[in-house]
Amino acid sequence: MNIIFHIEGGLGKTVMATAVLKAIKKSNPKAQIIVVTAYPDVFIGNPNASKVLTNGQLNGIYKNYIMDKDCKVFAIDPYSTNRFVQGKEHLLSIWCDLCETNYNGELPELFISKAEAQYFEPIYRLDKPIMAIQPNGGSVGQNLMYSWTRDIPTPIMQDVIEYFKDDYSIIHIKRPDQINYANTLGAIDDYRSIAILLQTAEKRLLIDSSAMHIATALNLPSVVTWVTTSPNVFGYDMHNNILANAPKKELNLEHPFYTKHQLFETLNTLPYNDLNEIFDKAKIIKALK
Repeated sequence: MNIIFHIEGGLGKTVMATAVLKAIKKSNPKAQIIVVTAYPDVFIGNPNASKVLTNGQLNGIYKNYIMDKDCKVFAIDPYSTNRFVQGKEHLLSIWCDLCETNYNGELPELFISKAEAQYFEPIYRLDKPIMAIQPNGGSVGQNLMYSWTRDIPTPIMQDVIEYFKDDYSIIHIKRPDQINYANTLGAIDDYRSIAILLQTAEKRLLIDSSAMHIATALNLPSVVTWVTTSPNVFGYDMHNNILANAPKKELNLEHPFYTKHQLFETLNTLPYNDLNEIFDKAKIIKALK
């Protein structure tokens, strides 16, 4: 049997999809699974993927894998389902069900080669232990440098950096257009090198974004902050999940979207009096300690 597993979305969602792929393979051990993704490097070394195609390589996919063959196509985005909109189930459970398989707690997985580790690890040998941070999410080309619905507010992040800067080399995982923090170093852009960084780091402060899913795939417990997204939907029990404080102001829900919040929202929708109200800074510092 051929199974085509088509993934739409960014890097974090693609890393998350490796857990779904694992579940599909468990249910269909003899199937040839063809993964379609914008991030083929996520599947390097993954034994559950028989072949990995990008969107630009789909010519002939019907002829080669579907026509006159025993085949299943799983190309449904879980974000478009009622179950996801209701926000009462973990995304992996919903996604596995859409792919006609049971979710049994499978977690994302990445396979980093010894050669990759040997190449990148010396770059992260510094005079102090490493703290890796990813306070902002989003892909290159996204308009917003800061989204209050997911990111760690700048004044809180500055205070956390100030607290740990003398004892740790703080390496900032970021897009080129996002804020630069004093007393931090920039991470190398390639996400597979980010995986090595997370493995090397003694402490990790992350948000609901790609580095959190990569840390999960490498079994690296981290401190993860959550504003409007939920660890019950997107997160993992291995992490120390820090929830935002309740909003101080009435939410403006007069918007044209199916979900309560969007992943990227501007500050004019902020339901707090100021950015320091979003998180208990002391709780984040204590979790990192």
